[in-house]
Amino acid sequence: MKNYRITVNGKTYEVTVEETGAAAPAAPAAPVAQTAAPAPASPAAPSVPAGAEKVTAPMPGTVLAVKVSVGQSVKKGETVVLLEAMKMENEIPAPRDGVVASIAVNKGASVQSGDLLISLK
Repeated sequence: MKNYRITVNGKTYEVTVEETGAAAPAAPAAPVAQTAAPAPASPAAPSVPAGAEKVTAPMPGTVLAVKVSVGQSVKKGETVVLLEAMKMENEIPAPRDGVVASIAVNKGASVQSGDLLISLK
């Protein structure tokens, strides 16, 4: 017999569990040979020009629109990418005035938190 203390919805219960029957223990499973799976090929990291500032995804989501193009001047706070996350549209703003140096995503792309969206110089 084993005694347990269980709390359900803030109320504590003392429970005693008794083993019954003479069930035979299960036979141990035969060891399975493990082979190392090849590492998935990582996509080529987008290039960021030297001295450029990265604008990254603040959360996982899907790119609904890229509102800028390479070479375009942007002002601080201007929307550069529209990202859908949790059924909401999120405007990703430029962190400072600058010129778009590179764009790392396309419309419809899935991104994770921290993924590069664009770079500014």
